[in-house]
Formats: sequence, C-alpha cells, structure tokens
Amino acid sequence: MAINVRLPEDLDRRLDEIAAAEHTSKSSLLLQGAQLIVERHTRRHLVDSALHFVETHDAQLLKRLEDA
Repeated sequence: MAINVRLPEDLDRRLDEIAAAEHTSKSSLLLQGAQLIVERHTRRHLVDSALHFVETHDAQLLKRLEDA
C-alpha cells in the first residue's frame, strides 16, 4: 500500500541526514518507525492484559498481600 506523508521541514531534513548516515532511504526509516509503534502497542496490550488477568484471577491474594 502506498501513502503520502507530509512531514515538517525540520523532520524531513533530519530524516535525510539519518538516511544518509545509515545508507538507507527515508521510506525504510519510516517503515522501521511504524514497526516500532506496532511492537510497542502490542507489548502494551500484552502487559495490560496480563495485569487485568492477575487483578481478576488473584484478587483474593492481592487483598491478603495488601492487608499484610
């Protein structure tokens, strides 16, 4: 899928500099950034789900620990 992205001039310039230093394209850098966002969101969702599981399945244990 192709998309157009409008970048502020300073961000575009920085991406040009980084792409040149990394010997890659701005498109590749933007793909890496998108992948990092997806991975971070996935990790956050997994952690939130795990916390919810503990809160719902171990509520009595957490209460006993709170009272200790």
